[in-house]
Amino acid sequence: MDFEAIKAAARGYQADMTRFLREMISHPSESCEEREVVHCIKAEMERLGYDKVEVDGLGNVIGWMGDGEKIIAIDSHIDTVGIGNLSNWEADPYEGYETEDVIYGRGGSDQEGGMASAVYGVKIMKELNLIPEGYKIMVVGSVQEEDCDGMCWQYIVNKDFNGPEDARSKIEFVISTEPTDGGIYRGHRGRMEIRVDVKGISCHGSAPERGDNAIYKMADIIQNIRSLNENGDGASNEIKGLVKMLNPEFNPEHAEDAQFLGRGTCTVSQIFYTSPSRCAVADSCAISVDRRMTAGETWDSCLKEIEALPAVQKYRDDVKVSMYMYDRPAWTGEVYETECFFPTWINKENAAHVQALADAHKALWGDKRIGHADNDPKYDAMHLRQRPLIDKWTFSTNCVSIQGRYGIPCVGFGPGAESQAHAPNEITWKQDLVTCAALYAAVPGLYKTENKTGDVTEFRQSLTDNDIQ
Repeated sequence: MDFEAIKAAARGYQADMTRFLREMISHPSESCEEREVVHCIKAEMERLGYDKVEVDGLGNVIGWMGDGEKIIAIDSHIDTVGIGNLSNWEADPYEGYETEDVIYGRGGSDQEGGMASAVYGVKIMKELNLIPEGYKIMVVGSVQEEDCDGMCWQYIVNKDFNGPEDARSKIEFVISTEPTDGGIYRGHRGRMEIRVDVKGISCHGSAPERGDNAIYKMADIIQNIRSLNENGDGASNEIKGLVKMLNPEFNPEHAEDAQFLGRGTCTVSQIFYTSPSRCAVADSCAISVDRRMTAGETWDSCLKEIEALPAVQKYRDDVKVSMYMYDRPAWTGEVYETECFFPTWINKENAAHVQALADAHKALWGDKRIGHADNDPKYDAMHLRQRPLIDKWTFSTNCVSIQGRYGIPCVGFGPGAESQAHAPNEITWKQDLVTCAALYAAVPGLYKTENKTGDVTEFRQSLTDNDIQ
């Protein structure tokens, strides 16, 4: 394989990738509103000579290159979060700007930059004849990831393929192009969206003792949830903190994997209430809890953990703890109902598909993370890249479904930085676009099927008992 030719081709497409990314950024594309960016991507794939480009029923845009039976897929979610308080942005988040080194705008790192590198990386594969015989490349621009990680791939597996068994038999592995700060990522924590509802009784605010204030009850529960996140696991802690799962005493089977992924966390992310008026006692209160799960935790243990909190037990007749469901219509109008449970997963470091990326990186760029160094901390990529080349994400990706739910091998390598995700003044780096496009182009030819094993998974969380496809 001519690695210098691959690098030259990727560098030659830097201006095209920059233009394409800025075009994607210019189309606001929050979850369920991706129509314009889908058509932008479809047009770019068609212009570049993809063998086939299609938009499925959910609105995912899928480009194909090659004609083999086995599939190597590259996934980029093309929806973004909103912009929040516009006054926090120094420039228009959709018009954006570019310098010699960076591209500014919502979606640059999270994660339309990954789409730009994937589309051109596969173009390079075709130009340099790098798609192995018997393979085809599937480039996915997936929708609604920010709303419901992995639901897009639940649709792909069950609607575009004929279910999990069919998808597993055809897809060798999937590369996620979520930002990895120059690293190759082989896993991440899972997550759940939990709801806690508390009932009360309203009365006139001039005599609050006549009622039962749901907000006061919820205040006690919120303090317990904060303790669950912040406490240690010592004997003096009535509420043992989530850090306990790093301790073999509490997590004998999976403490080592938990130490790799990092501890679980929980935080109150939303609060709701009902009250007859501002002059009345609140008769209900509810909160949403963002729960990140490490190895050894299950959906059921996370719910029971909330149910066991002292304040929840104190008010147990008036408290309900549940998991959210998701049924928001896609931009096409299609609805794919699922649960808000996103399984934890880890690959083995020596898995053939992980090593294919490691081999490509070493041949192209060396055995350490690379990126743009800048004297201005705002534009410097390297201060977060002094870490092992092979590591894990802090946040969650579509791999929760691809590998966590279905066992289809995943691995991550993508332009940009996790710290840029969901932040104002989001940027990504032009050098990263080139680095990733070159690596994607090289990977299929370095994938050694003779090193493939039956199970590449080091840890995969058990699923719920809901009837979810």
